[in-house]
Amino acid sequence: MRIEIPGDLTFSDLHLTRESDGSVSFDWTVIEQICEANDIAPEEFMDPPEENLANLLMGWYYRHRALGGESDPVAESLATEVAMEELSGRTISHPPGHA
Repeated sequence: MRIEIPGDLTFSDLHLTRESDGSVSFDWTVIEQICEANDIAPEEFMDPPEENLANLLMGWYYRHRALGGESDPVAESLATEVAMEELSGRTISHPPGHA
């Protein structure tokens, strides 16, 4: 699925934060704006599978960086986790600190 990010949004508008339990939080209104601009139901990203949301966030982040955007420490951490999972062949993610 090809998704266009509205020109008035920046990756930093997400305000990605890593919580103490290892989960990631962000501003859902940004996702809702992207959905509205692309005529996609927000439930596509709010409901399982989590892969839809992860693909949106990381795809946007990789594009953001490719265009010279600033590094985001939370997104970098997520990118590292994705790379490690792909290298190990794992398809199931566990919270940080859990095997």
